[in-house]
Amino acid sequence: MDAIYDAVRHTAQYWVQMGLLPDSFKFAFVINSVICALIIGPVLGAIGTAVVAKRMAFFSNAIGNSALTGIAIGILLGEPVNNPYISLFSFSILFAIFLNFSKNKSGMSHDTLIGVFLAASLAIGASLMMFATRDINIHILDAYLFGSILTASNYDINLLLGIAVLSLSAGFIGFNRTIMSGLNPVLAQVRGVRVIVYDYIFVVLIALITVASVKIVGAILVEALLIIPAAAARNISRSLKSFVVWSVVFATVSALAGIIIPMEFKIPIPSGGAIIICATAIFISTLFIKILRRN
Repeated sequence: MDAIYDAVRHTAQYWVQMGLLPDSFKFAFVINSVICALIIGPVLGAIGTAVVAKRMAFFSNAIGNSALTGIAIGILLGEPVNNPYISLFSFSILFAIFLNFSKNKSGMSHDTLIGVFLAASLAIGASLMMFATRDINIHILDAYLFGSILTASNYDINLLLGIAVLSLSAGFIGFNRTIMSGLNPVLAQVRGVRVIVYDYIFVVLIALITVASVKIVGAILVEALLIIPAAAARNISRSLKSFVVWSVVFATVSALAGIIIPMEFKIPIPSGGAIIICATAIFISTLFIKILRRN
């Protein structure tokens, strides 16, 4: 894969010399970030439609914030500060499974239960982080909290690509059943859909996508890119197909714009924040379109 990435970089740099691309594309790290955007946009856009349809926005937020605890555990166990992925993946997946199990078995209100888990994960993560950062510069962790797509390496791209292929494959196979189980669980069970099984598969996919996207968008902001493009698409879509297509388009455009606009106009804001700002601008635009249609 490294050879393919090198070929893409050389091609982009040649197009810069030909005047077909902006000057910022002559830098390898900008091209790496664009590759990440082209991967993460379609994945978060597509999966985000199911998250919105199943009303799991708060759930995905809890999983995103649990990444802080996974990072702290990884550092304490001696994993590399730049790539504590073993603990990060392990903790986030276990957190998602246990949260979904508690939601199904406890009978408590979903928002109350998720709020408890969210607060607990943040408190534990912040406490562990105090111990984990005694011997390192705490600002190294800013990339995980707020995203640093411009520092993505080949390793990060490979990880993101692998999770993207896995997630889209699983989503393509079970998308209709997942949507049905979210919109009408009773009807789904009548039609032979194993609702509980698909719920667990879906929450694990959310955990995988969240962890893979943490270094790109940030633990605090990844849930926003998962939800906002899908919410914007829902404002203007008239069918399930257009809902998915528009969500993918909005997420991809937001990711690319969040990289290119600050670079070209020399705006000193984090790339993760810029991506979410672009997504929010798209959402507000579609919201006005929806209001105009109703009137």
